[in-house]
Order: sequence, then structure tokens, then C-alpha cells
Amino acid sequence: MEKRSNARRGPSSPQRKSGGNGRRIVLGFFIILLVMLLGIGCGFLTASMNTKPDLAHDILPPASSHIYDINGNEIANIHADENREPVKIAQVPKNLQNAFVAVEDNRFYEHMGIDPRGILRAVWANLRGRTVTEGGSTITQQLAKNAYLTQDRTFKRKIQEVFLALQLERQYTKQEILELYLNQIYFGQGAYGVQAAAQTYFGKNVEDLTLNECAMLAGIPKSPNYYSPLNNLQAAQERKATVLDQMAKYGYITPSEAAKTKKEQLALVKPKPKEHTKEASYFVDYVTQLMIDKYGADAVYKEGLKIYTTIDMDMQKAAEAAMKNLPNGSVDGNGIQQPQGALVAIDPHNGYIKAMVGGRGTDQFNRATMAERQPGSAFKPFVFAAALENKFTPSTVIDDSPVKIGDWQPQNYDRTFRGKVTLRKVAEQSLNVPTVKIAEKLGIDKPIYYAQEMGITSFVLDGPQNDRNLATALGGLTKGVTPLELTSAYGTFANKGVHVDPVAVVKVLDRNGKVLEQAEPKQRSVISEASAAELTDMLEGVINHGTGTRAKIGRPAAGKTGTTSDYHDAWFVGYTPDLVAGVWVGNDSNTALNGMSGGLTPAMIWKAFMSSALKSTPAKNFDGSAAGNKGDSIGELENDKKSELKKDTKNNKQSAGNDKTKQQAPPQQEGQQPTVPAPSQQPTAPAASVPEPGGGVSKSRN
Repeated sequence: MEKRSNARRGPSSPQRKSGGNGRRIVLGFFIILLVMLLGIGCGFLTASMNTKPDLAHDILPPASSHIYDINGNEIANIHADENREPVKIAQVPKNLQNAFVAVEDNRFYEHMGIDPRGILRAVWANLRGRTVTEGGSTITQQLAKNAYLTQDRTFKRKIQEVFLALQLERQYTKQEILELYLNQIYFGQGAYGVQAAAQTYFGKNVEDLTLNECAMLAGIPKSPNYYSPLNNLQAAQERKATVLDQMAKYGYITPSEAAKTKKEQLALVKPKPKEHTKEASYFVDYVTQLMIDKYGADAVYKEGLKIYTTIDMDMQKAAEAAMKNLPNGSVDGNGIQQPQGALVAIDPHNGYIKAMVGGRGTDQFNRATMAERQPGSAFKPFVFAAALENKFTPSTVIDDSPVKIGDWQPQNYDRTFRGKVTLRKVAEQSLNVPTVKIAEKLGIDKPIYYAQEMGITSFVLDGPQNDRNLATALGGLTKGVTPLELTSAYGTFANKGVHVDPVAVVKVLDRNGKVLEQAEPKQRSVISEASAAELTDMLEGVINHGTGTRAKIGRPAAGKTGTTSDYHDAWFVGYTPDLVAGVWVGNDSNTALNGMSGGLTPAMIWKAFMSSALKSTPAKNFDGSAAGNKGDSIGELENDKKSELKKDTKNNKQSAGNDKTKQQAPPQQEGQQPTVPAPSQQPTAPAASVPEPGGGVSKSRN
């Protein structure tokens, strides 16, 4: 019994041993689990590495794109959330390099990408605090994290960071890694990288930084918002002192240098508003959108494009100043002052956009490029151009007498008729009825064709409501036109009948200086040089003694006014031999302008702009010969008997068969488009005279 009892008790010592064995088993299990996790991590990282065979291309940090004016001066710096300008390590002062190494990773030049000492120190600190309170990341690990990984503090991310750091060390030298790191880190105030930080805080390039400034910058990344000297100068000074102490500790500077530098004050500069960008904000937005459409948003905001544009900042300033002549009306529901306006100036010979204003500068809607508004009588020159290309001359006589087309009875602005007038007179006085008669004779598709060839893209040619009706001759369009397109179209007249598409960007380079695109202006001959010269001569009369006398600038100039029904839109588009400019004024809500016509405020804004923009340009006459071969030219346009109103000789009244059916149109001012009939009643040219678009048109192409 005793033996059995002893036998049962005997294993008491082995039981203690089994407890030790259990601990060993648990430890072994933990080690196996750790190895498995490391293996899984290695497998995961190996798989991910296979997708990144060359980190040299993937590691490039995002860079701001730059926009330059026609003279090569920077006018805008484009970035999304990051303001960054990469620099080479040779540009970074040695003091700044040493400051970062001393405060962030003092064994940077000794380890292979990870620092075991640092990791153990971090593990011990984290175990004691039971949370991640201290990191052991090297500069290489920080670069790997910033370039490829999230900022999440997870075990998975840490494993990824280690393996990426090892690969970086295999592919790059220490100096290359430091360069990438210094261009990657965030310094607060929207500044990424040492160059952007130097500009943000000190208004200088990184190579010009002093030891004092280097120490300050090196201390910021630990907590960018807290240690930013613009947010917390005292904390920034204390952090700077810590950096200097670390530099002295590791022998980069002497203790006396550290002590001296701690006492030095910083000459900080607060971020300045970019006045030049504000002046050209609509143009900058326009160019930015062009680049996004072509290259994508990432390329524009992150790949450091160099975008050289056509804008002339002297002319841009003149445009901004001229647009200050807009009257102050009411403020709309969005808090936007009305009326708004737009101004575009273009070199007609190469299509270069020299100035652009898309509003008062208080919103992002660019009316110069996005607002499709009714052109009113500013459309008439396309009718005149079609006429001149089809045997009309400025001396051709048109009968300004009542006419009825379907249920539509167009009226002149003063509701009077002048009898027989020349085409020149029609242009100068912006007469509606003769213009409609010309379009009826030609067929409305011809003016539309020429307008399209000159860059107007907004015509509606199909569907129940479209522009293939005679109201189009007076600018009554379905959608309207933008100031940019209408101004560009007028450039055809100034350029001897040759249209050049508008150009905003001259050249685009990538961050390495490689040319991505070079502007090649697209041009085409639309009307003959003779027709262009004749039309210009007619439009000179508009300014000299017609509806646009307020646009006189004391030098040869041609132009056309335009005002729409009920004064919703007011235009003046004009040109000299070397510059064409268009001005539009209107309410965003498309409500009335209280009697403003194109010959008033728009003409005066145009005059103010052109006088300033051309003050250093010698005046010259228009070039081009108007002596075209028109031996069979039309001397007088005969009335179409089908549409002519007959006169009641007995009562001396105009009638259309029955006074009860007579349509009364509201009074119209200069350049006003008519009240357009309902779609079912819209007048069209006789079927026999309506060609297909471009059909039967004298194209006068080279």
C-alpha cells in the first residue's frame, strides 16, 4: 500500500519538470508562430516586390507643376494637397543633411536599412508602455513607409516596411536614399520636401539656408503642425535647440557653434498671396483643365510638369483693370455681384491667347470659356462674310423694307425702315431686316458654315429646335457662343481670312526636362483675303461712325456691337491688325441689363483694354487687298416676292393680307436678336436655297 502510495507520489518531481517543459513548448510554439508569420510576411513581401522590379521609377515623389507666361515667368504653382519641388542632394546644404541624420537616424551611414539597436529599444519601450509609444524606424524605413505604405501602426505594415527598406538599400546608395527622403517628408503649411519648406518658411532656396535655418527645418517633421514656427515659435525654438545638441553630440558641429546658433533669431516669412496668380486665375484654371484633359490629374498635380503658356501678363493686367469698369448691380442668391463679364484677347496670326478674364474674380466659373451666351448682332459679320464670298460687295444695295417670313416679321431696333441701303450701311448701323434678307437669299447654312470654319462649335443643327433658321442671322442661337470662340472667330477677319485655332499652351516639359508637347497652331483659309479686307473695311465704319463709336482708340480698328433681346447680353468684339479682343457683359441669371447695349459698357471696356494693351505697339493700317474678282457681283438684292410685305396704297399701311394677323414685335435696340418664334414657327430660308452644311459654298481654301 505504502509502495503504491509512494509510487503515486513519486512523480512529484517530474511534474515540476513537466511544467518547465510546458513553458518550453509554449516558447517553441511562439517561435514557430513567429517564424510562420515572418515566412508569410516574406512571401507577401516577395509577391509585392515582384510588382516593383525597379523602385527607381516608383519612388519619385510627387512634384508641383509650374505654369509660366509668354516671357517664361512663373505665374502659378499647381498642386493638390502637396506643395513639393524636388532637388538634388548636391543642392542640400551639408548642415541640413547632418541635422536630419543626427536627430532622426544617427547610425544611418552604418546600418543596412534597419537598425537592430533601434528596434530593440522601441520594442522594450512599447512593452513597458503596452502601446506603441516610440518608433525605431531608420531614415530608409521612413522613406519606404512614406513612399509605398500607409501611416497605420500595424505589425503587417512594419514587416512590409522592413523588407522594403532592405530592398531600397540594395538598389540605392546612402546619398540617393537621403535625397529621396529629404524630398518626401512633410514640413507643415502644405510644404513637402526641403525645397518647398525653405521657400515656405524662409523665402529662399534650400541651398541658401544657414545652420540656424537648417536646424529649425530638421526639427519640424517630428510633429509638423506643432513644431511649425508659424504655428508655435516657442516650441519650434526648443526643438531647434534639441537638433543642435544632437549635431554637437555626434560631432557635426562644435558645442560652441550649437550654443551660438541657439541664440540666433529666425527671419521667418509668412506665405504671401500670389497676386500674379490671382490676376490670371481664370486663365490658370483654364490651362490646368486643358492639361488634366490631356495628361490626367495625377500628371498635373504630382509629376512636376513645366507648362509654358501664351499669356502676356502686361495685357492680362490691362484686362483686369478694364473689367473694373463693370457697373455694380444687384448681388445674386449665391452672393455673386452682378452683372458679370468676360474679356478675351488673342493674337490673330498665331492664335495665342494673350489675356483672359472670366468674371469679377470672386468665383471659379470662367465665363470666357464656359458661358454660352446669345451673340445678338455680333453674329452678323458671319452673314456679311458669306455674302462677300457669294458675289456681294460693300456697295450692294438691299431694300430695308418690311418683310414677313412665315409668321415672323423682323424689325429694326427703332422699328423704322430706311429704304435702299448698302451692305456697308447695314453693318455700320446694325440693321436687322436687311441682314435677314441677305441670309434668306444665301440660305442660313452658309453663314453657319463660315462661322463653324472660324471656330464656333456650339451650333445645334438637328432636332425640333435648331439653328437652321433665319433668326440665327441676328444671333438668335439655340445655345449661344462663348467669348473665347467668338473672339477667335473674329481673328479670321484680322488675319486675311485665315483662321488660327486659339492656343493657350506653347510647350510642356516633364520634371526631367523632356518635351511632352510643342504647340503647332492649326490654321485654315476660310474666306478670301479680298472678302476679309472688305469686311474689315465695313467694320471699321462701325467704330468710326456706326454703333460702336465709344470704342474709338485713335488707331485703325474694326469691330461689331451686339445686344440681345430684352438686353440680356451685351457684346463688343473688335480688332486691330495684330490683336483681337472680345468683351461680354451679362447677368449669370440671364436677366435684363437695364438697357445696356453693346455700344455702351462693352465698347468702353474694350477701348480701355486695347488702349492700354497696345500703348507700346505702333499703330498701323490693315493689310490686304479688297480688289477681288467680282465681275458678276450683285449690285442690288431684289426682294423675294414670296416674303415681301405688300403695301396698302390706299391706306398707306403695311399689311400681310389682314391686319388682324399682323405680328407685333417689341421694340429692339441695336444688335438685338429678334424674339425667336416657337420651334414650330421658326422661319427658314426657302428650301431651294438651303444647301447642306458647306454645300455650294465658296470655301476659298489654300
